[in-house]
Amino acid sequence: MVAVARPSLEMRAMRREDLPRVSELENASYDFPWSIGIFGDCLKAGHPSWVLCADGRIIGYGILSIGAGEAHVLNVCIAPSEREQGFGRHLMRRLLDIARWNGAERVFLEVRPSNPNAHALYISLGFHEIGRRPRYYPAHQGREDAIVMTLEFPGT
Repeated sequence: MVAVARPSLEMRAMRREDLPRVSELENASYDFPWSIGIFGDCLKAGHPSWVLCADGRIIGYGILSIGAGEAHVLNVCIAPSEREQGFGRHLMRRLLDIARWNGAERVFLEVRPSNPNAHALYISLGFHEIGRRPRYYPAHQGREDAIVMTLEFPGT
């Protein structure tokens, strides 16, 4: 049996020069992607925006909004070629740490019902469904609902 080397992972703040790669991952991952301008606006607004690098190459990103004791996961993505290796779990755990370090007592997110892998990941991290947003996401056949989920940090 040959041992496969695990890549060196680094999570760091997203920089303006990262936006072309982040946009590339977004476009490769979603049928209705954010524009590069939306990512730039998140940086300008000061939203905690992070990239996950494997061996120095950006393979994922996450963006939070934090205020009034709450955090909201605005966007999270792992490169299609890097999925199902635990990178999404690693990225989400770090985003949850960042939310907690910034005073959030709970975290919210929305997920498409048509994305069962992400939904299962969020449940495994302790999120639970609190409702639905009807017709929230654009879809090829009109609109798709969003499953609204939350995670409360212990001791809050």
